[in-house]
Amino acid sequence: MSARQFVDEWQEWKTERERALADPHGWLALVSLDWLDDTPRRYGDLPGLWWQDAEAAYLDPEGAELVHEGEPVVGLRRFELVNSGAGTRVSAGDVEIEVANRSGYLIRVHDPKAPVLRDFHGVPAYEPNDEWVLRGRFEPFDEPRPTTVGAVVAGLSHVYTAPGVVRFTHDGVEHALTAFNGKGSGLSILFTDATSGVTTYAANRSLGVGEPDADGGVVLDFNRAVNLPCAFTDFATCPLPPEGNRLAFAVEAGEKLPHERS
Repeated sequence: MSARQFVDEWQEWKTERERALADPHGWLALVSLDWLDDTPRRYGDLPGLWWQDAEAAYLDPEGAELVHEGEPVVGLRRFELVNSGAGTRVSAGDVEIEVANRSGYLIRVHDPKAPVLRDFHGVPAYEPNDEWVLRGRFEPFDEPRPTTVGAVVAGLSHVYTAPGVVRFTHDGVEHALTAFNGKGSGLSILFTDATSGVTTYAANRSLGVGEPDADGGVVLDFNRAVNLPCAFTDFATCPLPPEGNRLAFAVEAGEKLPHERS
């Protein structure tokens, strides 16, 4: 691949990344986060009563015009969700109310008129550099390991499945990073490095890695290391990297500290 083609493909990726971030109901549209308890109650101006028990979250619409999965919510609705897994959304006019399980149920409001979304003008990033495209090797565990990690919210933890580690060499030194399953396919690596808290977000960055080849070979393109939602908003509960996923050297590639945190 020529140098020009490398830069052009990275720019296309960056443009699509920023387009996705600007989704009117995406992470930048978050305006609130509330934790549910066992008492049915209203939260701010949100319609309906919300609560949880040990197994699920609940919504009583109290006659409000709400929609879940394309159908009106006409009575009591129960949401039983996987801890640290995907949430679900209830539409209320222009806003979407996300319900998620994060060692307890929460609701978050995604509002297209959110100030962070309104003021968004891209994500600062290091200039693309093909020296940060590294070859590595995926080594699967005998059995995938449930792995508990901390979160940017004090006292909260997440549990993910780690299928193995990715080993790679940088400046003659081998490093091993615990990998989680990616969304859809491939692997996802949470990490920090010597730039974290300096030019990049302190808590974490994420690197997507494609499916290993037949010999376990993978490509780590740190130019495509991205910020998690918590880098942009206080209403996220992002995971911290697992133990051992801090790189002692500076990964001067990928997304930098967002304008919103500067």
